[in-house]
Amino acid sequence: MTLDDLVRQLQHVHGDALHAVVLYGSTASGEEVAGHSDFNVMLLAESLPLAHMRALGQTMRGWQEAGNPPVLELTLDEWRASADIFPMEYADILERHRVLFGELPLDGITVNRADLRLQLEQEAMGKLLRLRRGVMVAGTDAGRQRDLLRQSVSTLLVIFRAVLRLAGEVPPKDGQQVIDAVGQRCGFDGTPYQRAAALRRGATVADAELERVLEGYLAGMTALVRYLDAFDAPPRER
Repeated sequence: MTLDDLVRQLQHVHGDALHAVVLYGSTASGEEVAGHSDFNVMLLAESLPLAHMRALGQTMRGWQEAGNPPVLELTLDEWRASADIFPMEYADILERHRVLFGELPLDGITVNRADLRLQLEQEAMGKLLRLRRGVMVAGTDAGRQRDLLRQSVSTLLVIFRAVLRLAGEVPPKDGQQVIDAVGQRCGFDGTPYQRAAALRRGATVADAELERVLEGYLAGMTALVRYLDAFDAPPRER
């Protein structure tokens, strides 16, 4: 299923209730890795009745079977009211999006740095815990270790970009520059993340290097969590 197929099906089922279909993230800004990047899509509608969701069942299964994440579905009222609970996602959408259908309402949509800091610390700590579990499950299996690096680095880049936004910076488009900037800010070596990003693009990491890369990977996330815990975000604006 292609992106155009998805948009046509969404239009067909939602009809006049469909307000916007938006592509966001790396594929919306030309940063995608061919054959490896997901299409992140958000749908805004006046309402989302059960009948419409059921009618889209086959479409959504086909979309996910093509290797894409589920479509983010929100009503217009939910979109206008949820920036405080999903600040990382909103910051990414506001900065990197492409409207595929309709119009994305942006008036009054802002991301508060205090909200961003809270979600970011929670996401980073959760990711660190999942990485530790992943390392334990992988053990000394080189294939599983590579899979862990390959599958986790995309999410970490989302977290890294949010760290730069929290610091008041506009993240570079280039992922390698993002890694370097966050490493310098948080005090860790970005090399293991560069290796993981290269692995995701099709490069290789020798068996003898994997332990060192994973060690640095975990050390960097530990440093990032410490940085966020100590970060003094401004009070939430009212």
